[in-house]
Amino acid sequence: MGKRLTQIATRTGDDGSTGLGDNTRVPKHHPRIAALGDVDELNSHIGLLLCEPLPQAVRELLIDVQHQLFNLGGELSIPGFELLQDSAVLQLDEALEQHNATLPRLQEFILPAGTRAAAQAHVCRTVARRAERAVVALGAQEAVREAPRHYLNRLSDLMFVLSRVLNRMNGGDDVYWKSERLAQAVQE
Repeated sequence: MGKRLTQIATRTGDDGSTGLGDNTRVPKHHPRIAALGDVDELNSHIGLLLCEPLPQAVRELLIDVQHQLFNLGGELSIPGFELLQDSAVLQLDEALEQHNATLPRLQEFILPAGTRAAAQAHVCRTVARRAERAVVALGAQEAVREAPRHYLNRLSDLMFVLSRVLNRMNGGDDVYWKSERLAQAVQE
């Protein structure tokens, strides 16, 4: 990996470029920087979710996710570098299966609402989807391994499931979408 920062305000980005981990410079609008930024934003939103009261197992999972997102960012910051392991994707698959098994089957669409923790998990879900789109866009221009895309895809699914878990934490439930069209169909 590149040098660790000892000085934050270097002013080297004043020209609209930024440095990658391999010491090359790219424009700040480069798809690689967009993907890095979305992953960083996702990590920050998970940090905010960690400020909420959470079951210990969920807390530990999210802390590990933060570390994996940092690995993913490191991989994105150095073209051709591999840092995110396939085992990280497997860990999300296992967490998805475990948490989803505790939930009732969905019968209706749900809104991104409920408890503050659940709503924040939905924010994490949507930012994960954006980060995934950014990684896909980068992959359309440059070689990108599958693991980052798979990880973000699974993570967005996991955040949806965790939002449902968090809504039920103290006896609550999901907030269901009230579709006028569906309501009329039921009445007919």
